Amino acid sequence: MLSGGSAVRFRPISWSMPKQLIPVANKPVLEHVLRNVTEIGVTEIGMVVGDWAEEIAEVIGDGSRFGARITYLRQDQPLGLAHAVRMAQEFLGGDDFVLHLGDNVLQDGYADIAEEFRARRPASQIVVQKVTDPRAYGVAEVNADGTVQRLVEKPSEPRSDLAVVGVYFFTAAIHEAVAAIEPSARGELEITDAIQWLLGNGAEVRAREYAGFWKDAGQVDDALECNRRLLSDLRPSVAGEVDEASDLRGRVVIEPGARIVRSRVVGPAIVGPDTLVEDSNIGPNVAIGPGCVIRTTRLADSIVLAGASISGAPGLRESIIGRSATIGPSVDGEVHHRLVVGDHARIEIAA
Repeated sequence: MLSGGSAVRFRPISWSMPKQLIPVANKPVLEHVLRNVTEIGVTEIGMVVGDWAEEIAEVIGDGSRFGARITYLRQDQPLGLAHAVRMAQEFLGGDDFVLHLGDNVLQDGYADIAEEFRARRPASQIVVQKVTDPRAYGVAEVNADGTVQRLVEKPSEPRSDLAVVGVYFFTAAIHEAVAAIEPSARGELEITDAIQWLLGNGAEVRAREYAGFWKDAGQVDDALECNRRLLSDLRPSVAGEVDEASDLRGRVVIEPGARIVRSRVVGPAIVGPDTLVEDSNIGPNVAIGPGCVIRTTRLADSIVLAGASISGAPGLRESIIGRSATIGPSVDGEVHHRLVVGDHARIEIAA
C-alpha cells in the first residue's frame, strides 16, 4: 500500500497533513483503502510511507483494528511505484501480492477480481475502467480474451478508453521486471514500464474491468466526490442529542456527544462526536468532524475537519475546512462560497 507523495494538488490542506489522512465520510481516505484490501483476505500489509510516516502510523496504528498487521516501509523519495515494489522486495519475498495506491477508493470493492487472480495467477492482473478522456491515465489495450496487449502512460492519442485503476495484482515475476527497467523521463521507475517488460518477455498479463465507483482522492474536487459517494452508504443513526426544534431528513448520522439545536440536517450527512450545530441548515452531502462548532450557517457538499468553527456563513458549499480553522462571521444574505481552508486558518466571509 503506497502512502507517500507530497500532494501538491491538495494544498493548503496538505501542508499540514498527508492527503491519505484527509477524511471522507468522516474517515481518513486510507481507512477506506484498508477496508478494500482486508475485504479480499489480506492480513499482512506493507505500508510505503515518506515524510508523513509518523503521522500516518499514529492514525492507522499496527493494523490490528482492521484485522491485519501493518509493517511500515520508509521511502525517502517518491521515485515511482516500481521503485516502491523494489524497496519492498524483502518484505514481499516470493509471495503473490496486491499493490494498492493509498488515495484510490473503490466503493464497491474488488473481491471478484482478487478471486480471479488467485485462480489464474497471471504474472500481473491489472484493474481497468472506461473513462471519457484516457489521456490523463495509464491506458491498457486489451484483447477480447482479457489479455493485455500493451500499456501506454498518458497517451496523446489513446487507442483504448480503458484507464488503469490504482490496484495491481502480481506474482513474484514482477521483481525481475522491476530490476530490469530504467527510470522514465520524469526520473521515476514506472510500474507501467515494469508490466510492459513482462509483456515483452512473454509473461501473461490480464485485465479486469471494474464497473463500480472509483476515484483517486488526490484533489479537492475528487475528495468531495468521494465524500458524496461514500456518504450514500450511511445508515441513519442518532447517538447524540437533537432538540424538538430541529429536523433530520434522510440518511443522517449524529455521533455520540453531538448536539443539534434549532437546525435542519438533510442527508446524506454525518455530524461527528462532540460537535455543536446550532441555528443552521446542513446538507446534503456534508461530513462534519469531531469537536466542531457550526452556528447560523448553511452548509452543503462539504467536508469539515476536526475542531473547526464556522459561524454566520449563509451559503458555504463544495468546501473543505481544515482542522481548527475559523470561518465567519458574514454579512446577511444568500451568498454562496466555495472555500479550501488549511488548518488553523481564520477567514471572514463577506458579500
